[in-house]
Amino acid sequence: MNRRAFLLYPLLALALMALFAGGLAYGAVPIPPESVLDILLGEEPERVSWRHIVLQSRLPQAFTAMLAGASLAASGLLLQTFFRNPLAGPSILGISDGANLGVAVVTLYSGGSLSRLADLPVSGYPAIILAAFVGACAVLGLILYFSSRVRNNVMLLIIGLMIGYLASSVISILNFYASTDKVHAYVMWGLGNFSGVSLAQLPLFMLCSSGGLFFSVLLIKPLNALLLGESYAANLGIRIKRTRMAILLCTGALTAVTTAFCGPVSFIGLAVPHIARLLLGSSNHKTLLPVTLLIGSCVALLCNILMVTPGMNTILPLNAVTPLIGAPVIIYVIINRKNIQYFN
Repeated sequence: MNRRAFLLYPLLALALMALFAGGLAYGAVPIPPESVLDILLGEEPERVSWRHIVLQSRLPQAFTAMLAGASLAASGLLLQTFFRNPLAGPSILGISDGANLGVAVVTLYSGGSLSRLADLPVSGYPAIILAAFVGACAVLGLILYFSSRVRNNVMLLIIGLMIGYLASSVISILNFYASTDKVHAYVMWGLGNFSGVSLAQLPLFMLCSSGGLFFSVLLIKPLNALLLGESYAANLGIRIKRTRMAILLCTGALTAVTTAFCGPVSFIGLAVPHIARLLLGSSNHKTLLPVTLLIGSCVALLCNILMVTPGMNTILPLNAVTPLIGAPVIIYVIINRKNIQYFN
């Protein structure tokens, strides 16, 4: 095992537990840490409302942030290796734009209210989740189709970008003809949040995310082979076409699930793999992928805490916080790109 990885695993595990606990104890409503512990142990807190806040809001929010961060980080790492491009991220194939389009259609149809969808078979916030997931899967289906027709990864990347532009164009047209309240409803969803997953929805989100993350772990060997180039990977017995489809399906599913439940979350999938590489000094996915998952969870939990404005009962939008961490990392990577080992 990489010596740095041997040191990083326990440190990241401790950071993950500390940030998870911090997410439960810190929020817009101040709750003493001992009261949070009492609530988790099943004891009665000083105030009844604290139990609802911790168990119904902060606990699912912390689990959602942890899984969403890991999912986006895994997607970013897989895509950067697949395209051999350090600036590739989960939104680059247009899958997030497909989810955005699905939500834009539903918010327009609902009259601008996320709670009034009486004419639809599924109503309320679940309709938003379903629309985002259907839109993301529709784009993923297109990407998988084109991947069977286009062998060049760069061309496939360009096709994904064009699909994203088409989806964004349709969204712009829908917003142009929509009323102010409809545009506001869509913009609020687009700011991203980890609080949209209720305690009842959490098992489904955990099942989908965990399944995608487990699938990404199974891709470690093909990913390491792709570091040598497709020709070398083929000589090692890797079925390139099947591997391409598997990587696209895995990243697409992880991005679709996360975007559907949490909205379009920026920078985590793009920046976290770089943080993992810088800390490890290695591109071996046997250690790089686990470290990336841990850092992704930690960064998402940290962002979840930073969303709470100190001394005020207000919550900042998620996508107003993630660039504070992600943008400096990307700038550093661009400036020092020649000194960083990526795909060898």
